[in-house]
Amino acid sequence: MGASYYKLDIENRDLVGKKPTKEMRREGKVPSTLYFKGEEPKSISVEKLKLYQALKSDQRIYEVELNGGSQYVMVKAVQYHPVTDEILHLDFMRVRRSEKMTITVPLVLVGKPVGVTEGGILSQVLNQIEISCFPTNVPEQIEVNIDDMELNSSISIADVSYDDDEVEIISAEDINVASISAPSAEEEITEVETGESADDSGDGDEKDEKSDDSGNQKESSD
Repeated sequence: MGASYYKLDIENRDLVGKKPTKEMRREGKVPSTLYFKGEEPKSISVEKLKLYQALKSDQRIYEVELNGGSQYVMVKAVQYHPVTDEILHLDFMRVRRSEKMTITVPLVLVGKPVGVTEGGILSQVLNQIEISCFPTNVPEQIEVNIDDMELNSSISIADVSYDDDEVEIISAEDINVASISAPSAEEEITEVETGESADDSGDGDEKDEKSDDSGNQKESSD
């Protein structure tokens, strides 16, 4: 569970438009908008260096100083430069510590499945899971142990659990998470053909050697 949060340095942004925005970026700040349910959006700027550090962390909720007190926000949308991938603009959503929120966190498979040991192929089709929890209680990730997965088996959201009563999984239970399948017949045929080609190649070398030997014998007799 998250216990502490990156603190982002934000400032109110009174001037909007191309010129003030360019000047802001030159000063190492990222223009942003802060949204909160029932209130007008607020134009702000964020200190660029701390923002990049925060986004590289495993956290999804960040702390900001707002109206004389600490508030919590989450990233709603990010606009990147099409060439440099530099962040041009951010949308933040303010959240209350006393109210549960819906958020998506990474879904991580852990363990070594029996089916993979037997030659099966593991495919993970879902990498994120939607949960409901308090902003101060957001897990870095949800882990699923797959040690018992057998060949030709699969798991869904219904098989995922998290040991915290305050964290509720809200993704639909019938969504497939991962499966283990046997290698396709085409792959097996390719392997067999590869083996046969290697054998044929060996036979050809042997025949060439015999031909060379007979030719040498003929030349000797002449």
